[in-house]
Amino acid sequence: MALGFARNGADLMICSRNADELAATTNEIREATGRHVEATVADLSRRDGVAALVQATSERSNGIDILVNNAGSNHPQLIDSIEDDWDEILQLNLSSCMALTRAFVPGMKQRGWGRVIHISSIVALAGAPARSVYAATKAGLMGMARAQALELGEAGITVNCIAPGPFLTDLPAAKLTEEQRNTIGQRTALKRWATTDELVGPALLLASNAGSYMTGSVIVVDGGILANLT
Repeated sequence: MALGFARNGADLMICSRNADELAATTNEIREATGRHVEATVADLSRRDGVAALVQATSERSNGIDILVNNAGSNHPQLIDSIEDDWDEILQLNLSSCMALTRAFVPGMKQRGWGRVIHISSIVALAGAPARSVYAATKAGLMGMARAQALELGEAGITVNCIAPGPFLTDLPAAKLTEEQRNTIGQRTALKRWATTDELVGPALLLASNAGSYMTGSVIVVDGGILANLT
């Protein structure tokens, strides 16, 4: 998504808790697009990490017009084994999104224009075993987006969610067996997992004037997996 935004004219502030991956992504964006990119190493599962990102952004930019809240993680756990992970995942997947929105919305209000995009999940709509924590946080983003859309609409700010389905990022590639990946892929109407660049188009729609009348919405990008009742 960061590369897609840069290719369409955006300057960026990007964040990761992995310094090496962040540096590689920053260099890739600069070399491919020539856009200005600022990068901050921060762990958004910690409140001080969120504060560090907000501080770095205020020092190195003139404000954020488009906020994409996509930091998140998923640790499958059965109900009786959930312990400290509840607080950590809640902070990362949900609380950090609220904190960043609160930090950057005042500037959007001053400029009379803004876009907030929360990255949720189809697990919030369909559920899955051992995903109680993850599903709760991703459903929380949908509710938060609807409430924020009503609150911020008059200020020229839209707030929406994207609910991705099976995207073959590093996390599922590492956690799932080949058989599990194949089974999930076959459940989609397209009979395959999505590639990460297939999330760029929906994000650009919500971020641009092309999606100016969309707010409080959830865009499902799942290859038709929710349509499959078999």
